[in-house]
Amino acid sequence: MSTGEPVRHVDDAERRARLTVRHRLAPHTRTDDVVAVADDLVALHSTDPVTVYLSAAARMRSPALEPVSAALYDERTLLRHHAMRRTLWVFGHRHAALAHHAATVDVAAVQRRALLGGLGTAGIADPAGWYDSAARAVLDLLAERGPTTAREIGTALPELSATSVPIGPGSYPAHSRVLLVLGFEGRVLRARPTGTWINGQYRWAAAGDWVPGGLGEPLDRRAAAAGLARAYLRAFGPATRDDLRWWAGWTVATTTAALADVGAVTVSLDGGGTGHLLPDDVDPVGDPGPSVALLPGLDPTTMGWKARDWYLGPEAAPLLFDRNGNGGPAIWVDGRIAGSWVQRPDGTIATRLCAGTDVGSAALAGIDAAAQRIRELLGDVRFSVRYPAPVQPELLGR
Repeated sequence: MSTGEPVRHVDDAERRARLTVRHRLAPHTRTDDVVAVADDLVALHSTDPVTVYLSAAARMRSPALEPVSAALYDERTLLRHHAMRRTLWVFGHRHAALAHHAATVDVAAVQRRALLGGLGTAGIADPAGWYDSAARAVLDLLAERGPTTAREIGTALPELSATSVPIGPGSYPAHSRVLLVLGFEGRVLRARPTGTWINGQYRWAAAGDWVPGGLGEPLDRRAAAAGLARAYLRAFGPATRDDLRWWAGWTVATTTAALADVGAVTVSLDGGGTGHLLPDDVDPVGDPGPSVALLPGLDPTTMGWKARDWYLGPEAAPLLFDRNGNGGPAIWVDGRIAGSWVQRPDGTIATRLCAGTDVGSAALAGIDAAAQRIRELLGDVRFSVRYPAPVQPELLGR
């Protein structure tokens, strides 16, 4: 990582131009290749299952739900896995492997310790041995049956479901915690949901049965962190060290080492900050032209940086983000958040610009067109945002 003078200055306007192009928000950048969409954003947030579909659709030339489902469950070119900040994501295979070894393995160790501690509290004499035996039983069952729900696993393995494991303030059936740890370890993956595409309850499959090789061969953690940092900077650069550290859920030491390992160069930012770019990505970016997009709650663009003042005005922040920092559905115009939107019970898409925001008549028409595309895409489907924007009650007319 460069420790000398910044190679150049990148102002907020150029940062927004980069965002618009790299995140496929400009019309000429859109594609119907949903794996390319996920890869270009590193991954799609999947805490709310609707986000995956609407994030992809917003960047497609011909928005559709079926290509996303096909990539997730038929072709299996997209994988759902916990990773950075213990968040559930949808990745292409390469980024899934990098994120697993750069981030998930640390979370898995914490979750395994919590399970073993709970087993000890429950009176299990050899928690590690018990877990290994339980894991084998679950994996054998999945090998025999294929994708299976947690409830079905509990019924088939009553000796596990009958064991209650105290963890924190709660107590859980042991089979559910074994599945959770196996998931973090990358030994099982989430398969099809138990209901429709908006349902967040999934069947479980042995990783190697769901995709050949599962998450791939073990990777050196430092090399994986460098690979993940490289992907992040390609999509989100210039970004500050704190942006990358927050996004990846790393320590300062891991973040600093990853930036050094990719040879990141420094640039100065508006407001006096220091950003980082990949050494082959320092050339200025021109005006990408006008762009309008309606992105769902927790979209990777909205949630990609810790410091957001260059694309999120002070009047927008309290409308869009809850007190925990979760971003709700957002209207993006020319690389900046301009307002919010929501689906009403009758299926209409209601929009609201931030006070004092003047986007012009062409952008207003673009917002209306984007809202209509979402309505047509969803048809009779109605969904609730898992982390709604604070402005949502107003948009719903409550």
